[in-house]
Amino acid sequence: MKVLSVNAGSSTLKFQLFEMPEESVLIQGSFERIGEVGSFYTIRINGEKIKKEVDLKNHGVAFEILVNELIENNIVNSLEDIKAVGHRVVQGGSYFDKSVVITDDVIGKIDELKPLAPLHNPAAITGIKAAIEVFKDAVQVAVFDTAFHQTMPKYNYLYPVPYSWYEDYSVRKYGAHGTSHKYVSERLNNILGKTDTKLIICHIGSGCSITAIENGKCINTSMGLTPNAGLMMGTRCGDIDASIIPYISKKANMSLDMIDHVLNKESGLLAISTHNDSRDIEDGINNGEERCILAQKMFVRKVVDYIAKYYVELNGVDAIAFTAGIGENSIMTRKDIMEELKVLSVVMDEDKNNTRGKEVLITKPESKIACYVIPTNEELMIAKDTYNLV
Repeated sequence: MKVLSVNAGSSTLKFQLFEMPEESVLIQGSFERIGEVGSFYTIRINGEKIKKEVDLKNHGVAFEILVNELIENNIVNSLEDIKAVGHRVVQGGSYFDKSVVITDDVIGKIDELKPLAPLHNPAAITGIKAAIEVFKDAVQVAVFDTAFHQTMPKYNYLYPVPYSWYEDYSVRKYGAHGTSHKYVSERLNNILGKTDTKLIICHIGSGCSITAIENGKCINTSMGLTPNAGLMMGTRCGDIDASIIPYISKKANMSLDMIDHVLNKESGLLAISTHNDSRDIEDGINNGEERCILAQKMFVRKVVDYIAKYYVELNGVDAIAFTAGIGENSIMTRKDIMEELKVLSVVMDEDKNNTRGKEVLITKPESKIACYVIPTNEELMIAKDTYNLV
């Protein structure tokens, strides 16, 4: 069965087409700057990458071009060959604890949750509607980033604020990156050869989240009501004293919207080092730049704090996994984190840690906790959920 995995942004559309259940990738690519000047798309097929500049007026046009590429490259004979389309949706609220077939009611709930993911949910709806229009006979499935975290106990997802805020306005921790955490935890269980495990998954990239998983279920996660909670990130501040907001509002004469923009787009690693890319920060560290050194120390400390917290909450850990951009590729960051975890009897294998983007065990046999690099694959997780549901 051919299953199309779709990740729609406000001006982007990323995709992979899988043959399931073999999980083989037939074609993948992305459409960029949709609705903007200078739009283009790239596809990767048979090891070859092709880039084409085209006028992408909307997501519907992107899907039409995608269909043409599938047919011209003999990936499919007709639209009917694609039996299902899986869509990544960031925010499913408390409505969805698993992937679901898309109906008008599902679209309505995704739309209702826009205030909790103002950049992502509207884009998902746009992608869903465009896909429905193009792939009229395919089953459309929504795969929610928040679904995996719905197993958190109430004492972990509630905030110590007026209970009416939870009842009336749905203020609670939802988490994010659930599709990635689910994929990596399942892969790690396969490696360990069992499912009764205690795992800590570190999804650290431009956006960062850490999740505690017991026996395949999320117990706690670092992101909250929105993705701007928990760890220091590329441009997001993560956890801060809430009273900073009214204080700065008065001192700097800034509106709440302005402060929200700064905390999401101008904070984190960028604010401390002037860089939001870990590679640039590492270059700065090697050049002795104090603010890059400071940003790295702050970031590592935040990660270690959450690992330590979840180690205690899980009452021990079988394995820790590093994934996403920094987790998969930053040798320095992984080393710094594992050095801080020596107190938990983590023993790094420096030679094995000297790798990027590959699945590998990076601790020595005597390490009390096994640490792995496991590249995430959200598109495959979307395809698997979609295939299993259909």
